[in-house]
Amino acid sequence: MQWDWRVWRDRLVHVWRGSLRVRTIVLTVLLSALAVTVIGVVISSSVRANLFDSRRDQVIAESGRAAEQAQRIFTTAAELGDGTDVQATADSALATVQRSTTARYTALLRVPAQDVPRVIDDQASRDFQPGYASTELRATVIASDGTDVAWQSVAVDSEDGLDPGITTGSILDTISAGRYQLYLVYDLSDVQQTLDFVQSTLAFGGFALVALFGGVAYLVVRLVVGPVRVAADASEKLASGQLEERLPVRGEDELATLARSFNGMADSLQRQIRQLADLSRVQQRFVSDVSHELRTPLTTIRLAGDVLYDQREDFPPTTARTAELLHTQIERFEAMLADLLEMSRYDAGAVQLETDPTNLVRLVEESIIAVEPLAEERGSEVRLVAPGGYFEADVDARRIRRILQNLLGNAIDHGEAKPIVVYVDSDERAVAIAVRDYGVGMSPADVERVFDRFWRADPSRQRTTGGTGLGLAISLEDAAVHGGELAVWSQQGEGSCFRLTLPRRRGDELGGVSPLALPPDAEVAA
Repeated sequence: MQWDWRVWRDRLVHVWRGSLRVRTIVLTVLLSALAVTVIGVVISSSVRANLFDSRRDQVIAESGRAAEQAQRIFTTAAELGDGTDVQATADSALATVQRSTTARYTALLRVPAQDVPRVIDDQASRDFQPGYASTELRATVIASDGTDVAWQSVAVDSEDGLDPGITTGSILDTISAGRYQLYLVYDLSDVQQTLDFVQSTLAFGGFALVALFGGVAYLVVRLVVGPVRVAADASEKLASGQLEERLPVRGEDELATLARSFNGMADSLQRQIRQLADLSRVQQRFVSDVSHELRTPLTTIRLAGDVLYDQREDFPPTTARTAELLHTQIERFEAMLADLLEMSRYDAGAVQLETDPTNLVRLVEESIIAVEPLAEERGSEVRLVAPGGYFEADVDARRIRRILQNLLGNAIDHGEAKPIVVYVDSDERAVAIAVRDYGVGMSPADVERVFDRFWRADPSRQRTTGGTGLGLAISLEDAAVHGGELAVWSQQGEGSCFRLTLPRRRGDELGGVSPLALPPDAEVAA
């Protein structure tokens, strides 16, 4: 299986964003590690500088004393007149230097460009390398003329590789054989070992300190985030309807105050929700009971009204007109009772879908044919635009037809005798129907309330279809019970568009993108 770094990156980002505990602990560890590293580097650098400076001063002092002893040997030999064996004097001086110092390597080299004949051979330890006394150091030693001890840092060969070291240089005057350079090479491995020990101790202490900081952060975050997580879980349970959920109250600190406040809020919400639920049940029952009770007298009134309406031609004109008005209002009253009963079923959760595979284009065509007389009366042309696709869907045809009748009736009422276009389109997962008119349109405030019960955008406006004010509210419920959505777009002076989007198969969820734009593209209508 190929490793995908993007998957792990997404998982880490999810953990980072989703856990306050992880963020707090990681930030604490990183910041403490940074602080410990900075402090460790500063301490290590200071210790290193102090150790090196101390050892350097010791080496320079020791080299100076060794050079003075060697110089006294040459001076004493010259004063005693023992100048016959200058090489022996040089060997004695070099041996004295080796015994009196801790230098690892020694070298006695003649200063070049002297008029005095060479009577003392250059001498150096077996492993002394020319690089231990660089050209720059030799020039400094010669220029000092024996007044100071010059030095430089070098890398000294050892069994384990290279060790740090210091080379010191000074001038010796042999009196009779000219001037010579005395070089002493010191091994600073003991200083390096001390520095390594200090650094390892600092590193171990730093790791331990960072781990301690991480542990402390974990304990603190657990004490603080734990109750917050409990509160978040309790909030989710309250939001899901478990109104009895409460937080445990322990102690008298701020978290205990938070728990008491949360519990008080939950008690208040529970009381208010129960009151609203009781009120809603009373209201729903009242509407349902009134609707059922009104059906019996309405049936009697309807029978009497039909008799009068059928005999209206035998009445005087005024009485005949009264019979027609009575018939119209009885029909409207029946429609209102039917809508109220339907809303009460939705409120009670008693709606059952009867779905069948349905060709929505054919259903739309039938709905358009049903409203064509009203559209012609108002001077509007209803056109169907169906570019093609998967038009068959599992729906309750009666409820979808009711949605279309409401949308088409509203479009005719508010279309201002302009064309009305019905769009049908789909993809493999969803089917969409849009009803677009080019009438008066609605303001943004009206759009927000367009699905409210008994609400009309313009109550004073004459309506052809004689609606009850519940049509769009019932349409919204019909769309929701299918798992779909009913959306609206409107602008004053440009008209309105209602779009119904439904899943093609019952129980599927909409993917979030409708097959039709809102409003649909004008090019589609063309």
